[in-house]
Amino acid sequence: MFLSKLFGFLGKNLAMDLGTANTLLYTAKDGIVLNEPSVVAIDNREGKIIAVGREAKEYMGRTPGKIRAIRPLKDGVIADFEVTREMISFFIRKVITGLNIVKPRIVICVPTGITQVEKRAVIESAQQAGAREVRLVEEPMAAAIGAGLPIEQPIGNMVVDIGGGTTEVAVISLSAVAYAESVRVAGDELNESIQRYFQDQFQMLIGENTAERIKIAIGSAWPLSEQLTMEVSGKNLVNGTPTSITVTDGHIREAIQEPVSVIVRATRTALEKTPPELVGDIARNGLLLAGGGALLKGLDRLIAKETQLHVIIDEDPLTTVVRGTGKTMADETTFKAVFIN
Repeated sequence: MFLSKLFGFLGKNLAMDLGTANTLLYTAKDGIVLNEPSVVAIDNREGKIIAVGREAKEYMGRTPGKIRAIRPLKDGVIADFEVTREMISFFIRKVITGLNIVKPRIVICVPTGITQVEKRAVIESAQQAGAREVRLVEEPMAAAIGAGLPIEQPIGNMVVDIGGGTTEVAVISLSAVAYAESVRVAGDELNESIQRYFQDQFQMLIGENTAERIKIAIGSAWPLSEQLTMEVSGKNLVNGTPTSITVTDGHIREAIQEPVSVIVRATRTALEKTPPELVGDIARNGLLLAGGGALLKGLDRLIAKETQLHVIIDEDPLTTVVRGTGKTMADETTFKAVFIN
């Protein structure tokens, strides 16, 4: 059984969406084989990693002094090289048994605004984690491919990919990015805005995981037809005692208004700087929303109002990028032009 699985991976490729919030791995044969939070828990005394992924995320906000749970990527790029390397290695080993024998080729998607130094950090992390070859593709390009847009044609395709650390806005034509706008405001900034709002408005401290749950449950960028409410527990900022309050979608809409406005402005800026022929194509074909941020209730309606465009949310926005990365990996001849390294 082991040898069968091992030789089944020989010569195979892996596609990786190395995200600030989540890391996904994809193979041509099995599709998405891993989807875990990009979080690592470390024992401070020994410098030893004790948990990675979903288990480590449960540690966030709950660790004693001897343990810290961290995200080794920030704003879509590597903030801690060594921890990122260990995290990538853990995820690859979870997918491929016997990594010391099997050296996979990996295609990794990266933000459009990534620097040469950051590119090198991504490549070296993957190589030291066991990859025999690493190629890079830009996230909005991968999203467009994953959604099945006709990127190889002389037609303007617009993608807004809202991840955990960055929002990537790109106009794509002839397998190249005609214009791109990258802002380091996305899902994480929405969570932080909710935390600040609770602190300022209710004198209440809540953790990052709680803020994320609130965002998913009742967060919205546009007024909803029915009011949503949620009871939230936290710590009283004045006396340190446990407290709970009930908040509405209106509270959370107010809390995230600023970062949502940044995302909308980036989209409008990209349109303003795009050649008119391509804008005409986008007006006819619409704008694609991808990434976890695309699931924010009413965001498509807000962007449609501000841009006067038809906004389409991909059928599975959380996996659009890794599916597109997987397609480039499976057919490198067709998608040769999209690789950036």
